[in-house]
Amino acid sequence: MQFSELHLEESILRAVSEIGFKQPTPIQIQAIPAIQTGRDIIGCARTGTGKTAAFALPLIHKLIESWTAPREIRCRALILSPTRELAIQLYKNIQAFAVHTKLSFLLVHGGASYENQILALREGVDILVATPGRLLDLYDRKALRLDQVEVFVVDEADRMLDMGFAPDIRKIAPLLPSTRQALFFSATMPKEALQLATSILHKPMKVSSDPLSAAAENITKTLYYVEKNNKFALLEWILKHLDYTRVLVFCRTRRGADRLTEHMQKAGLPVNGLHGEKAQHKRVEILECFRLGETPILIATDLAARGIDIENISHIINFDLPGDAETYVHRIGRTARAGAFGNALSFCDPTEKNYLREILLHLGEEMEVIEDHPFHSEQIKNYSGSSKPKHTPDKKKHVSKIREQTTWRLSPGQSSKLHSESDGPKKNARRNPKKKQH
Repeated sequence: MQFSELHLEESILRAVSEIGFKQPTPIQIQAIPAIQTGRDIIGCARTGTGKTAAFALPLIHKLIESWTAPREIRCRALILSPTRELAIQLYKNIQAFAVHTKLSFLLVHGGASYENQILALREGVDILVATPGRLLDLYDRKALRLDQVEVFVVDEADRMLDMGFAPDIRKIAPLLPSTRQALFFSATMPKEALQLATSILHKPMKVSSDPLSAAAENITKTLYYVEKNNKFALLEWILKHLDYTRVLVFCRTRRGADRLTEHMQKAGLPVNGLHGEKAQHKRVEILECFRLGETPILIATDLAARGIDIENISHIINFDLPGDAETYVHRIGRTARAGAFGNALSFCDPTEKNYLREILLHLGEEMEVIEDHPFHSEQIKNYSGSSKPKHTPDKKKHVSKIREQTTWRLSPGQSSKLHSESDGPKKNARRNPKKKQH
């Protein structure tokens, strides 16, 4: 199928051709005609499949067809995005798709000047791309009204939930006209995201393509069994022996990303770290250096990595395995974009064996185990038990029981004697707060 067969405006088709899109992707083939019918839509497609164009192209087409000048402090289409980086990327895509139209666009997010955004809103705007927090701030300041919105889009809905934006979305939805069309798009669709969608959409049509397990088609997946305290050394060894273009390394926590970045920088590797606690200007600078290849290795958390829409990422490295299979598939989808080939390397220590089993079951295939490196652990490879991180609730419960059993209780008249001689040193005694003599 060709884009011309999707009955889009000529100006849109010209922009699509200039961008270099040859043929629509499966999610675009399904979503574009569905959106053109005016129905509310729930769309699910993995990263790198053209999900943004799937809702942006028919949205632009609709606004052109029914064009009226936007009114003061109002917008005709509202697109919500969970992070600044994603909002910026989305805004750039909208600009490119609508470059040959008369539509106006505006981007609002935290970390930028309120005054400039308020001034830009005064004349009204056709398409407003926003993060939820800043949007509500502008509404509370009476700098924005939402009673003229024709199309409402929630992008990356699963990350919205992860970042705690569900209450904000529920606040925004009632401020919109009841007749607006609503589009709900996400790379994954967990139960919570689906519940949120059905609460704000009216009889939605569901469109999806490329099931999550299919994300592995053009990706070579390899597995490294390694002791937890050897992971730093293994990553350093791999990066010094790897033939790469750009490498994206995933960590579970911000603190872990910072520690790993510092370690790799001390090893002389061209590395930067990215997570949500970094200042906005710093995050933009780090992403640009990664995009240009000036620092071709980026260590990031899952939330921060949602803003990374960069071609030619040759390798994904799961330094920490994610706790669910959908996140794994989303991570490795950052490589092998647009039909290219990529590589996904995963480290597995004893505490992550359960995560690995879930991922392999979801994919329906095994990963190639790499043993030709100095840190391979045959013991972890053959380990079939259930090893849990030391801070799991079960462990805490176990510790609590031990303490309960070894706490000494005093009888009346023993306030000066905590233990008998056979009970051990006094320094290990614990006072009983419940029995105290007066």
